[in-house]
Amino acid sequence: MDPSFWHKRWEKNETGFHESKANPVLVTHFNELSLAKGSRVFVPLCGKTLDISWLLSNGNRVAGAELSQIAIEQLFIQLGRHPEISTVGDMEQWSANSLNIFIGDIFTLSRKMLGTVDAIYDRAALVAFPEEMRNRYTAHLTEITGKPPQLLVCYDYDQRLMAGPPFSVSHKEVKRHYAASYDVTLIASTDVPGGLKGKCAARENVWLLQSK
Repeated sequence: MDPSFWHKRWEKNETGFHESKANPVLVTHFNELSLAKGSRVFVPLCGKTLDISWLLSNGNRVAGAELSQIAIEQLFIQLGRHPEISTVGDMEQWSANSLNIFIGDIFTLSRKMLGTVDAIYDRAALVAFPEEMRNRYTAHLTEITGKPPQLLVCYDYDQRLMAGPPFSVSHKEVKRHYAASYDVTLIASTDVPGGLKGKCAARENVWLLQSK
């Protein structure tokens, strides 16, 4: 997807995808990752999600990647933190305490730049990419993180009824992307109340990926 799409969404404050509290999926299922306190969780395409605040308040370190500087400015204001800003490769790194956010194209983020990752929480990244980009994204994510356990949230609906994002990602597709590297387990599946964006029936599927 063209980066200008997301830049314009943030510039116009068209961020209906941003939630006003930590996502219930994270709160309910985070312990499935079996992490020790102080573990470093990577949140791809993080925006200004309050999930980051929840992760930090529960004793985790957090790394994120986000295209929009506006989103990250708002994130740090929201958290009441003042970032140290540095240039890392082709990205800016905003850091404060246990938080590191890389601003720029996630495909320019390398494993060396990112550093050690103990788990991945993907609530909004895989579903943000159109079908033709998802193979590239999942291969890149696996490469830069070293295959730690992952909590993955997807939507499954009739793509003909609504244009994404979020895009529909089926059970079959999740397994196609990840089954070679992970044991893939569906741990929750629920109807989206009122349909996705109020337009069509959809299921929200929560996957636990554990390295083989």
